[in-house]
Amino acid sequence: MSVLRRRAVVAGSVTAALSIPAIVRAQADWPKGTIKFVVPFPPGGSTDPIARIIQAKLTENTGWNVVVENKPGGSGVVGASVAAKSPPNGNTWLMVFDNHILNGLWGTNLPYKDSELMPITQIGRSGQGIAAYPTRPYNTFAEMVKAAKAEPGKISVGALAASLAQIFLAFVQKENGFELNTIPYKGGGPLYQDALAGVTDLSVTSLANMMPHVRAGKLKLLAVTGDKRSKLAPNVGTLAEQGIKAIPSFSWWGVYAPAGTPKPIVERMLAEISKAVRSPDVTQKFVDQFDMEITLPPPDQFAAFVAKEQELWAKVIKDNSLKPE
Repeated sequence: MSVLRRRAVVAGSVTAALSIPAIVRAQADWPKGTIKFVVPFPPGGSTDPIARIIQAKLTENTGWNVVVENKPGGSGVVGASVAAKSPPNGNTWLMVFDNHILNGLWGTNLPYKDSELMPITQIGRSGQGIAAYPTRPYNTFAEMVKAAKAEPGKISVGALAASLAQIFLAFVQKENGFELNTIPYKGGGPLYQDALAGVTDLSVTSLANMMPHVRAGKLKLLAVTGDKRSKLAPNVGTLAEQGIKAIPSFSWWGVYAPAGTPKPIVERMLAEISKAVRSPDVTQKFVDQFDMEITLPPPDQFAAFVAKEQELWAKVIKDNSLKPE
């Protein structure tokens, strides 16, 4: 071996040896103080209880002081901004709902940049449900489409404003050549109030939130938006099964961190979150309460998923001239 080659090998070995203690130190020194999970929504809904279930299991498994802080406002923008502006020291994490990746697509100015937050993982996903008021004369989504084509714009549908449901509805209408009167709502409470009173003909929300009303006979489930039937409603077909041109669409929940959070800390937190979520009792809660399919991809795969979704839905927003209200 030449002198230069030996020097290069020795230098590389020294660098590697020095980097290992640095990684160990970063993990050993962390966490210092309280770990915060910022939830950009008020208590209730789905994101808050999911964060609190994970918080409790993380505390049980590690002994860490983990808290959930609700920072609602602006369809998740306020809380996301709080997390984005926090020091990247591993003490702040952001628990998001799927609408988080849409906030930057509406053409409005955000108080933070996407680049200030780094995707960590998706916790899981769940198909959405499309339901009708019980007295409406259609029992499947395909039957509703037939009625909508006969009277364009007459059938109304409620969906959360600036949500994936709102954009997905526009996509399905355009792909299948029918027109609904889409009514955007600022929150799930008003949406369900009108849906259960028959003010709107249809409603689209997460299947888990919808099913108690379906079981009570107060709503009639027409279809699910995922790639397979839900265990919560095995007799109800997917859109594809009903001959509707659409791509599978899911509600999902994920974790972000301030950009620049050290890789060793990210890896440790991801390992602990994965351990917590895959604990049998936690997994069962997520399946029973949210009809969740656990996913937990690594950060690079989650980031690639987010980029692909943003590209797809940005085009739908533009093609349909959609507004977040």
